[in-house]
Amino acid sequence: MFKQSDSRLKLLVGSLASASLLMACNPATTEPAAPPVPFKPVATLQEIMTSIIDPNIDFVWNSVSSVSTASGTEERQPRTDEDWRLLRQHALAVAEAANLLLIEDRPIAAANAVTSSGGAELTPAAIKTLIAEHRQEFVQRAQRLQSTAQGLLVAIDAKNVEELEKAGGEVEQACEQCHSQFWYPGDARPK
Repeated sequence: MFKQSDSRLKLLVGSLASASLLMACNPATTEPAAPPVPFKPVATLQEIMTSIIDPNIDFVWNSVSSVSTASGTEERQPRTDEDWRLLRQHALAVAEAANLLLIEDRPIAAANAVTSSGGAELTPAAIKTLIAEHRQEFVQRAQRLQSTAQGLLVAIDAKNVEELEKAGGEVEQACEQCHSQFWYPGDARPK
């Protein structure tokens, strides 16, 4: 009877000693967290759109298409592992670019840039004011872009062309909703 109690006592003492050693090796930190590293925007919002988002999402959108040629209609879609890998890189760039849109104090456009391609777009100053006045909505729009781009990644990882087309449409809708609110809110063209 005492032998069993001695064994239990030794086990309890050993467990407490082990726990004490673990706690000593991993003390709770009471030091304050380091201040966040400030971002230094280089590109304007417009440049992120035209240099990162547009070319990458166009690659994704154009990956599934019907093309009329002199030989007839050609159906294009990703088929090989390499096709899907390359497509994933482009979709990933779109998803991550959404984070770049959220960096505060990023200029809207270069001083000499034209933000209007059809006459309905606001000036860079007006866009900046609108974003500042509705910052939380702008954040939600950028997050929507990212979540829809993540839908692209899910479809790509599943190698599912139908889901890829569906997710591509959701990205397009997310882009249009943000643009119609912040870039050309007064546009009367059908959406």
